[in-house]
Amino acid sequence: MMLTRLICCSFKCASLLVLLLIVAVVSAKKHENPANDLVNLINENRTAQKLPKLNESPGLGCIALQYIEECKNNCTSNNTVACKPSEDDFTEVFAPNCGVELPTFGTISGRVVACHSKYLAPSEAFSHIFAQDKKLLSVLKDQKHTEVGIGLVGMRHGPFFWSVLFSSDRVNSTFVLEDLGKGIKQKQGCFSGANFPCSSAARISLFLNPMPIIFILFIYRIL
Repeated sequence: MMLTRLICCSFKCASLLVLLLIVAVVSAKKHENPANDLVNLINENRTAQKLPKLNESPGLGCIALQYIEECKNNCTSNNTVACKPSEDDFTEVFAPNCGVELPTFGTISGRVVACHSKYLAPSEAFSHIFAQDKKLLSVLKDQKHTEVGIGLVGMRHGPFFWSVLFSSDRVNSTFVLEDLGKGIKQKQGCFSGANFPCSSAARISLFLNPMPIIFILFIYRIL
């Protein structure tokens, strides 16, 4: 009897430990921002080509997220986005949604949008989507760019979308966010230059499959 209680107690403690580890992993993932990682990859690629690094603009990144949010239902079979919002949307919808001060709205010198049926890590997204397309890669390497902003968002069951916007204006003088960018009501996805939590693939897959947590809680309750 004593042995049975000991085994049950051990299993109960082990189950609780597993649950705590899962929560810890999810919490850690919450603070990751793959949009920032993708900016780093673009800059690494540029410096390897002896091109100057691009400044990471949170205002431009937020607009990129707004832009791709409008196009997230238009992913084609070859990982391209069949969507082109009106130019007026940038100043009349996207910038106000982000809290970008309109007098500071600058020049968007290039844009790259792409999608995939499933989430790709930043390195995979860069190598399998952006680097494989010569047209997209030429935009990433354009010498006139000075700033970059990236937004990414995913549907619950896919696909995932990336948007990269570039500016050729003087660094830190354009796309200024009011109140440190708190004007955006971000519901999902994330953008570069921000500390907002991002809906990563790990978090999505965990919530789509909650059975491990439910099982652990069930065992913990009956023991």
